[in-house]
Formats: sequence, C-alpha cells, structure tokens
Amino acid sequence: MTLDILTWIFSASLIHIMCVAFVMYYCLIRRRDGNSSLLWIFLTWSFPLFGFLLFLFFGLYRLPRKGWEKHCSDQRLLSARETRERSRTELFHWHSVHDSAVANLDLEAHPFAALFNRAIDAIDEFCPLLAGNRVSLLVDGDQAYPQMLEAISRARHHVHLQSFIIGNDEVGRQFLDALAERARHGVQVKVMYDNLGCTKARWGRLFAGYRKIPNFRLLAWTQLNPFKLEFQVNLRNHRKILVVDGREAFVGGLNISRHNLAQAGQAPIRDYHFHVQGPAVQDLQYAFLRDWHYMAEDEPADLLTKAHFPELQPRGQAAVRVINSGPTADEMEAIANVFFNAITVARQSVLIVTPYFVPFRDILQALRGAAMRGVRVRIVVPSQNNHVYAGWAGRSLYEELLRAGVEVYERRPPFIHAKAMLVDGALALVGTANLDACSLRLDYETNIAVFDESLVRELQLVVEREIADSQRIELNEWLRRPTHNILMENFCGLLSPIL
Repeated sequence: MTLDILTWIFSASLIHIMCVAFVMYYCLIRRRDGNSSLLWIFLTWSFPLFGFLLFLFFGLYRLPRKGWEKHCSDQRLLSARETRERSRTELFHWHSVHDSAVANLDLEAHPFAALFNRAIDAIDEFCPLLAGNRVSLLVDGDQAYPQMLEAISRARHHVHLQSFIIGNDEVGRQFLDALAERARHGVQVKVMYDNLGCTKARWGRLFAGYRKIPNFRLLAWTQLNPFKLEFQVNLRNHRKILVVDGREAFVGGLNISRHNLAQAGQAPIRDYHFHVQGPAVQDLQYAFLRDWHYMAEDEPADLLTKAHFPELQPRGQAAVRVINSGPTADEMEAIANVFFNAITVARQSVLIVTPYFVPFRDILQALRGAAMRGVRVRIVVPSQNNHVYAGWAGRSLYEELLRAGVEVYERRPPFIHAKAMLVDGALALVGTANLDACSLRLDYETNIAVFDESLVRELQLVVEREIADSQRIELNEWLRRPTHNILMENFCGLLSPIL
C-alpha cells in the first residue's frame, strides 16, 4: 500500500513538473510580457493541474497557427481586392473612391490631426483617412435600435450583421425576425456572432429557427475546438458592425440585448453607437467580409463585388479612419498603438470613457505624462463593474494617476459600457475596443477615428453628463481607504496582464 502511494505521488509530481516545464518553455520561446509570463508560471506551479488548465484555455492566446491562419486569410482577400482594383473591373470604383476621398491634412491648419494621422499611416496603410462622411451619435439602444431596424427594413440587396452578443430575448428575436423578413424578400443576409459571447442564445436555441430560411446565413465565430487541441477561449471576435447595402453602417459598443433598453423604470446599460454614411462604410464592409471569409471560406469573387462596394458620394464633413485590431501579425495591438499616439500628441485635453480600465503600461505612462505636461486628462469608469475583478484591478492604478494630476471619475449605476476617447476637442476614437489587455491584444476589434468638430462637441456633452452622474476620486480620501480594499485591488492588479 505504501509503495502504491509513493508511486502515485511520484507520478503526480512528475506530471506537475512536466506541466510547469511546458509553460516555462512556451513563455520563453515566444516574446511576451514578462509579468504575464511570471504570473502563468506561478499559477501553474502553485495550483497543480488547475493552473495548467487555466493556461491552456487563457494563456495560449498567441498560438502561432491561429494567428497565421487568420493572417493568410486576410492576405488572400487583400490580394484579390488589389487585383480587382487594378483591373478596372468590379472594384476599380473602390480604388477611385479611396483616391478621391483620402483626406490630405494640412499640418499648419490642423497640426494635431496631421501629426496623429501621420503616425497612424505607419500602423495601417490600407484604411486611409477618408473625407466626406457623416457620423451620427446614438446613445443606448433606445436611440440606436430603431435606426438600425429601420436601416434593415430599407435593405434591397444585402445586410451584414456582426455582434459579440445577440441576446436570447425579445430584442435578439426582433432583430433576427427583421433580418428574416428581408431574406424572404430576396435580400442576402449574413449574420456572424461570437460563439462564446452568445452562449445563452445557443443554449436557448435562438438561432435554430432561422437556419433554414433562404438567403439567411448564420455563422459562429470560434477558435475553440478541444478535439483539435485548440483551447483559445480568449480569441474572441468583439466587433459590432451592421452594414446595409454597402451604403450605411453602424459601429460601436452596443450588443443586441434587452439590457440596452429602458424597461419598467429600469435605466439601460449606458453605451454609444454610431451611424456612418459615406466612403468609410466601404472599409467597415471590408472588415466584416475579412472575418466572414476566414470563417465561411467563401470565394473572394463572391465577396468583392460591386454590390457589396457600391459607388458612394460624400455625405458630410467628417474625416473617418477605420482601425482594425486582432492577434495577427499585421494588426497585433494596432488599436493600442493608436490610443498611445493620440495621448502622446495631445496638447489640451484627453477625455476617456471605458468600462474596463486595465491598460498596458505604456498607455498608463502616456496618460501620466500628458497630465504632468499640463494636458487635462479625465477618465470615466463604472463605480460597479459587471466584471468585479476588472474593477478592482483598475482601482489599483488610481493612486499613480491621481498623483500625476489625472482626474478619475466613477460613474454611478447603471453600468456604463461605452468606449470613447476625445482628444483636444478635435478627435473622437470610438468603437468596440476596451482599455484592457484582452481587448487590446487578444480580441478582434474595430474602432473609428473621427475628425468632426460637431460630433466631438456632441459626444463631449454626453460625457460631461456622465461626469455629472459620477463621483470624483480625490487623492487624500483615496489614500485613507480601508486596508482590505488595498489588498483586493493589488491582488486583482497582479492578474491585470491576463485580464
């Protein structure tokens, strides 16, 4: 009996050491954040088997094959696009639209915009800053959903919808019913949803009744398949894009759920969405079709058509640049780099709204540096976070921000899920990306950079109202918070590299 126990202990210890060795090898063979590597090694060593399982599902987010597959898929579609642009066939007009709509910013007349846009050219050369757009702000589902449904009802050729969450509720069914009605009238409908984000909808069989409708295609985004030894829980598609007939688009933070609507005296989740018209719609369309091409493997010839990319006329005064980010070689941390550049070129003000504030260290330092050189930096976060650990981790950063002169505001309920950065009253960076490691490094995201003084003023007024419903964190009071709060904040802060 004693020998059996010793054998079992030896075998378990050997397996544990092999697991730790695997994690150490993985972390050392790939260049990654040092704090994250140390944390994963510590967790694997301290929590046998459980820590290793956590690493398999959440730590293997840079598995080269998945990023390489997506990169190759994107390149195949880009190659087909460039061929069609040059051949004066299907997409020559797209090339001409981009040539005529590219905004050439004057450094003397628009110094901030010109410097920022020059920096973004090095990050993404395929989505230039396009003039002639109209961008309308829609606050919460009460404003956004009716306009989105109305746009769907106007569709004559196609509707492309991408959402992280489609709720198994009356709002989710309302959108799917509206899309089904258009499909029955011959409109080509494509719907892509994140498989993990829509877990409740899948378990409730929300999508089952729509799969047999002609012209209606439903597709789940997933990179998790244990049968193929694929454990990437974190590689999620967080984009929220609606494109109708290639002529108008919606993008922002709104998922499709009843929680985004005011109901029975209950305030909705606070969120911002944006209605885009003009040449920038084509780049939002292309962002959707790249993901669809990767998951559905449709032929480029079926996607890169003039019907999907119609000739568009100027619709407004906004200059817009679409910025995509994801865990692929060409887009890794692209939106994080955009945030960093926007903060470093700011000269007057930086105003940030985000539900999760656990940024990379360089972004944190950029915020502190901006405040210390006299830029007014304000950050609005929820006082009660739907991911409690993320809220605690964010609070672990308050002291160093406050000491640098950054103003931090915690908005009272309802939960604020909005994502926006306003810089110098000239630029709005809005879309789907949060200020945390998962969003900036792992998830597939789409933001838009908008140069439009009227939109920036309107959005700033909305954010000022968020601040009016917030409590400002004062340094002296913050330093007197209870010790157990400090312990919880710093413990969750240790997990920030993997949040």
